[in-house]
Amino acid sequence: MPKLTKKNIEKMLLPESGQQLVWDTELKGFGIRLTPGGKAFVVQGRVNGINRRVKIASCETFSPDEARKRARSFLQDMADGTDPNAEKKNKIAKTITMEEVAQDYITDRALKASSRNDINKHLNGIFKSWKAQPVTTINRDMVLKLFRQRSEISPAQANQAFRILRGLFNYIMATYRPGNIPIVSENPVQVISDAKIWNNIKPKNRRIPLDKVGQAWAMLQDMQAHPAQTLAGRSMVDAVIFALLTGARWGECQGLTWDNVNPEAGTWHIPDPKNKKAVTLPLSDQAQHILENRTRIDGNPYVFCSNKSQTGYIGPGRWVTDQLSAADALGVELSAHDLRRTFRSIAAELDIELWRTKLLMNHRISNDITIAAYTEKSDLEYLRTSIQAIGDWIEYQGKLFRNKIVDINTARGAI
Repeated sequence: MPKLTKKNIEKMLLPESGQQLVWDTELKGFGIRLTPGGKAFVVQGRVNGINRRVKIASCETFSPDEARKRARSFLQDMADGTDPNAEKKNKIAKTITMEEVAQDYITDRALKASSRNDINKHLNGIFKSWKAQPVTTINRDMVLKLFRQRSEISPAQANQAFRILRGLFNYIMATYRPGNIPIVSENPVQVISDAKIWNNIKPKNRRIPLDKVGQAWAMLQDMQAHPAQTLAGRSMVDAVIFALLTGARWGECQGLTWDNVNPEAGTWHIPDPKNKKAVTLPLSDQAQHILENRTRIDGNPYVFCSNKSQTGYIGPGRWVTDQLSAADALGVELSAHDLRRTFRSIAAELDIELWRTKLLMNHRISNDITIAAYTEKSDLEYLRTSIQAIGDWIEYQGKLFRNKIVDINTARGAI
């Protein structure tokens, strides 16, 4: 084959499969790669004793003389020990944005929906001005400045957001390594730890006071039975009652599907809980009653279903907990998670051992080696007595509260 020219390149036929290489007679290492998809200029040389082949461009992009000129430049770089492919990958990697990293991270990790939502929430919130920036431009000073600003608005949210950012940068350092060299040499979020300025967040301890549980139970029953209650509203009230009776996380209530409920056995199953340990839990009679009276939507798998949401299940539950909070007599502002703390408080009131309570709440048990190693933790049927005691206590408190109201009204009528 003579020197590569436009004329003889045009005469070359494409192979039906695989590839063919045609080398130039003027410049060693410069040639054309023929594939069923087209023709491309390539250059091949040695970098530190290792063969490297680089695509220059499609034959439609450059003339042979232009491509030959570029090939000489590549060959010079290779002779100097520079791998053009690695350089190209490095250049591309250094332009990757925070948004692209976040989506790669979400794709690679088996994250819960709540974790994915947290990442996207902060990406479009606290880090909105950074999400289109190359990650290589984000440094310690930027992190420090933004962390201080956001800490003045919400210390807890600032902590959560920057811990997520720390995880993303750890992921960047582990996975974005062209030529086995990370595109960022250190995690810029480390400045928060180095300066020891993470916000000190006191753990929340909000819950329904034990002497107000009866009133809360009565209020929930009244909401449940209200004649104007909608299907979605009833689902949310039922879910709040279920959370109070079981100590479940709100996400576990939202995502509960009918295939994870066994009415005959009086159990429910959490296939993918926060602690990654699937578990089957007993239900009290009161919780079973909730499930037995749930309305179903054809084609909707969720126990606490909604005909108003795109997901098919209920939202965060604030509509119900806000009504409980508005009751002056309760004297506490509530969220759905506070029902879980209330459950723990009731269990303590009933002298249920802490390790039993933790199992019912699907907490990790790590401080007692004997319990952690030898206690059955996937099927908790043996805790049925404990969960029933909690359900009975809550129901009894509701009856006491209603009897007090009746007694007061009777006394007033006698005046």
